[in-house]
Amino acid sequence: MELHGRRICACGNKGHSKMNAEKLAKLQQQVRIGGKGSARRKKKVVHRSSTTDDKKLQNSLKKLTLNNISGIEEANMIKEDGSVLHFSSPKVQASLNANTFAVSGRAKSKQVTEMLPGILNHLSVEGLNQLKRSLSYITTSMTSAEGIDDDDDNIFMLMEDFEAASKTHR
Repeated sequence: MELHGRRICACGNKGHSKMNAEKLAKLQQQVRIGGKGSARRKKKVVHRSSTTDDKKLQNSLKKLTLNNISGIEEANMIKEDGSVLHFSSPKVQASLNANTFAVSGRAKSKQVTEMLPGILNHLSVEGLNQLKRSLSYITTSMTSAEGIDDDDDNIFMLMEDFEAASKTHR
């Protein structure tokens, strides 16, 4: 590169045209994050895990002074689409002053029909109506499937014994 007839190298010094190889190697080593052969990056990217989100949530809940509620064996959260989030032996915490309840533990997503005998007394009027609609849909689909199989009346009924008939033909 030339500026007003003088040669200037990339380092900005006016006196020489080539950069010192040792200085260049030192600068390259400072930029490298990993060992030899790794990619040169200017900043190291730190990936967060989901456990940090859980820790932040727990710290926020501690600020609300939640109290543990013991003796709860299961918790069910019914969604609008008819599926249920089922927690078996959850950790339930509550703060009545903040009107906050926290349910934590392993959740399984199930359908209402899978939980039927025990969940009936927990359903609201809308939930019961939705359950009735889904059951009527299931029964109509079963009867329509049975309607396809009603052609069994045209099958020829055999009154003879096959074993006896096979012995007489020998």
